Amino acid sequence: MFDDCIYFNTQALGRQLERVWTRAFKPFDLTPPQGFMLRAILDKPGRLQSELADELKIARATATRALDGLEARGLVERLPTKRDGRECEIQPTPKAQEIKDELNKASGEITKSLKAQLGASEFASFVGQVKAISDKIR
Repeated sequence: MFDDCIYFNTQALGRQLERVWTRAFKPFDLTPPQGFMLRAILDKPGRLQSELADELKIARATATRALDGLEARGLVERLPTKRDGRECEIQPTPKAQEIKDELNKASGEITKSLKAQLGASEFASFVGQVKAISDKIR
């Protein structure tokens, strides 16, 4: 019935991937959105919240909620910046730095597993197609 429905099929895949990433980030007491956000913060500290939201392709309000959770866990700090008085830059805490390698390792293991299941070429092709489609639909 829904074989040709992009919404149904991407949502079904999304639910499967949500379960996989939930298991990966559970040891860190993070949801998948928090885990990916923290990885982005650790990769490039000091970004404004709006820059982070843009990179993660989420609404600023969604970014705020995820940051609230990370801040409550003592993993990030919001610091005033001279670049934009309306926003704060996001910095990882030493606690976040301590889990950086393990967090990246857990994420890498999931990616490695998915590549093994799909084949590296098909995996790369699929990710590229999804990104291209996402850019066209905006």
